[in-house]
Amino acid sequence: MSEEASTPLWTAFDIAAAVDGEVYGDFRVDGVTFDSREVGPGDLFIALKGETTDGHRFLDKAFAAGVAGAIVSDACDGPHVRVADTMAALNALGAAARDRMHGRVIGVTGSVGKTGTKEALFACLDRALPGRVHRSVKSYNNHTGVPLSLARMPADTRIGVFEMGMNHSGELAALTRLVRPHVAIVTAIAPAHSAFFASEADIADAKGEIFQGLQPGGVAIIPHDSPHRDRLIAAAKPHAARILTFGMDRAADVHAQDVIPLDRGTLLSLVLPDAELTFTIAPPGEHWVSNAMAVIAAVWAVGGDLAAAGLAFAEMEGLPGRGQRSTIPVGSGEALLIDESYNANPASMAATIKMLGGERADRRIAVLGEMRELGAGSAGYHADLAGPLRDAGVDFALLVGSDMAALANALEGRIEFEHVPDADAAIESIEAKIAPGDAILIKGSNAIGLSRLVAHLRTKPPAGERTTCST
Repeated sequence: MSEEASTPLWTAFDIAAAVDGEVYGDFRVDGVTFDSREVGPGDLFIALKGETTDGHRFLDKAFAAGVAGAIVSDACDGPHVRVADTMAALNALGAAARDRMHGRVIGVTGSVGKTGTKEALFACLDRALPGRVHRSVKSYNNHTGVPLSLARMPADTRIGVFEMGMNHSGELAALTRLVRPHVAIVTAIAPAHSAFFASEADIADAKGEIFQGLQPGGVAIIPHDSPHRDRLIAAAKPHAARILTFGMDRAADVHAQDVIPLDRGTLLSLVLPDAELTFTIAPPGEHWVSNAMAVIAAVWAVGGDLAAAGLAFAEMEGLPGRGQRSTIPVGSGEALLIDESYNANPASMAATIKMLGGERADRRIAVLGEMRELGAGSAGYHADLAGPLRDAGVDFALLVGSDMAALANALEGRIEFEHVPDADAAIESIEAKIAPGDAILIKGSNAIGLSRLVAHLRTKPPAGERTTCST
């Protein structure tokens, strides 16, 4: 076994030094988690205490699953590091991981496109530095997910990519000071979580907090075409050595020279401060053109391989819940399923509906779950989706959730639709609504549970293979 392969992520004594804890039994770990459902052999399990649960209750389960050690504040029979506060220990371990990593760090936030941009950055950078790029997994972007993602970062990482989210002012300021990025990206500003903000400008101010953690010589990457561009630039100026804007406008530092839609994806020619790059973006939709510009700007800012990044974009596939495409059996044929079930806000809804309109299909079906946390303007935001649905040539819309009543009213007499109360009702209804040759978009706030509808459609056997029973 090579020295590199035998190097653990953390040793018990490394952990104790980082979190000011006491070692009970020596151990080495290769992974970190606080979710007992995700533990695996060789992991470190952090027993967090929350308002409704206590990770200490799952220690026996975690050790049975093969964890090498734990961080605890209560008594524990297995190898562990004892601390006064396990949440404080998680933050301290994340901070220690950041301190020992001497590569470059990129932070990503925005109202839409955070996870897709983070994953695209990883793919683009990892192609040139395989195995040396680390990123936060899933959407681990809050006060627990960010330090966990940091704690999982190997010491020899060359580039780390971290997603940061918020739904209240002040949250990003705390996260970015933990991540301490060399490059900080704001993808876009839109009315997501507007229930917690008086205006979209206030959302921009909260997103602009990401620049407060920039390291000396750091780069801020800002959407040029946003109406909040100048506000974001003002937020970045006290902290950034350089500000890069990206957008369709040729005044942007990174801008599109040519955008050519293809049967699958988009051919994009970009102009950068000292380079030009032409490449294909495999994921379809105008929103991916914007994401790609932000990604390429960040790759350029860290001195990455632009050619390798272009090749990675050509091979990129959608993520589960965030644009993943699959062919599903329907009747005697097949249909295209576009899974956008993880989250939704007015901007991302409009973008993906427009993308659906570009699909070649016998019919276009939109299954739309209500959008959460939109505050007093919720009814208007939902009703405003009628225009994008009509413009996209959607043939049928299945609307899910009580807040979709406003859109149902707006669609009367325009296109065919059905309004159902929840995901269970959508699952019952969908079978009779879809046919071979359809393109089916499924999108809604995660809390609506449309991922269950996606799973139902994907696990259906072909018509000729369905089991029958006889008596």
